Amino acid sequence: MVPAILLKNATTVHLFPPAIRQVDLRIQSGHVIAVGKGLTPEPGEQVEDLAGRLVLPGLVNAHTHLYSALARGMSGPQEAPKNFLEILQKIWWKLDRALDEESIYYSALIGAIEAVKAGATTLVDHHASPNYISGSLKIIREALEQIGVRGVLCYEVTDRNGAAGREAGLRENQNFLENQTNSQFGALVGAHASFTLSDHSLRACAELAQQNNCGVHIHLAEDGCDAEISRRDFGRGDIVNRLAEAGMLSEKTILAHGIYLSEDDLKIIKSRRCWLMHNARSNMNNSVGYAPVQHFGERVSLGTDGFPTDMFEEARLAFFKGRDAKNGLGPADYLKFLSAGHQLCAELFGAPFGKIEPGAVADLIILDYPSPTPLTKENLAGHVLFGMKADHVAEVMIAGKFVLRNKTLIGIEIENIYQKSREVAAKLWKRLHTL
Repeated sequence: MVPAILLKNATTVHLFPPAIRQVDLRIQSGHVIAVGKGLTPEPGEQVEDLAGRLVLPGLVNAHTHLYSALARGMSGPQEAPKNFLEILQKIWWKLDRALDEESIYYSALIGAIEAVKAGATTLVDHHASPNYISGSLKIIREALEQIGVRGVLCYEVTDRNGAAGREAGLRENQNFLENQTNSQFGALVGAHASFTLSDHSLRACAELAQQNNCGVHIHLAEDGCDAEISRRDFGRGDIVNRLAEAGMLSEKTILAHGIYLSEDDLKIIKSRRCWLMHNARSNMNNSVGYAPVQHFGERVSLGTDGFPTDMFEEARLAFFKGRDAKNGLGPADYLKFLSAGHQLCAELFGAPFGKIEPGAVADLIILDYPSPTPLTKENLAGHVLFGMKADHVAEVMIAGKFVLRNKTLIGIEIENIYQKSREVAAKLWKRLHTL
């Protein structure tokens, strides 16, 4: 048996409901096995004195696109997009078609590195690479495995690349579901959005998910064009009902964005206990409007939609966006959204996440947070939203194993990886501009 790790003098922080304790932690076999004051070191045990530093559960990015990691600094189209659909057509649908094996790998690798350094331990990724579909999820898994981060992966099924592309996407989801044996990874069935999927394709995604007892990960009402194009092409603008009738909505389903949802839409979503993922930075960047998160219900968490995985920043800007929208939510609500990613992981992995107690998964982050004011459970939300930053993350443990020490990834040659990624990005951009 692997020797335990004893973390002495920790200040543990539970995000929601807020709780702060000064305790010792014993970690073994990927789990917290003991919590208390004055725990005595056992023979052969690795002992770390945290001297009061903060220990939080690792953060979760509940909706992202790792393939966008190499888009940073990429020149835009000659003619600027006028709306969200043109953003997709002129930028993202060109980028995903330009992806090859090498750029898929380095996109995921860079995304995972930056996530861990910012305190995220689980990435729920939604991937698309129409010209390199088969084996793409395995490539992403290998990149995440190298860094040690958890992943929940899927391939985006869509009709926009024809029937052959749709079928290849379904097969890639199926193959990954059938061959996924690493316990640090989960799998869903990916689908783009209602407006690029026929009724037949929606049903195919839902049936594949049902056959594998998993959920569907799909964009929903990110822009008004979702309903408009669905109405034009498929005769149905009631996109939530379309998904429901296809058998796609369940407690295992992840719905990303949800900006243009009616009260009736939200009733259906809540009755099926689907997850809704709020992506504030992306929504602002794409100028798609204000998500009515105050009406999303209990099953809502935060994603980045391809922005770098800095969940402290995502929560902070989601709060500011809500204030700007005058949605009536306060700091504690956004702390709850951030923490809800742990409940999502608990359901996806069938294990207790987000808690620092015996039996919980040992995905932990240690912060050097020099607070100039008292930190209590009553004011924790204010500290998270206005004080804590990715720069404060000093150590990261995933499944009971340290992957980041003193802000440095263990066994990872960062300079070489970044040099190579710059070369890969340049080739990717060149291919994109020929499309």
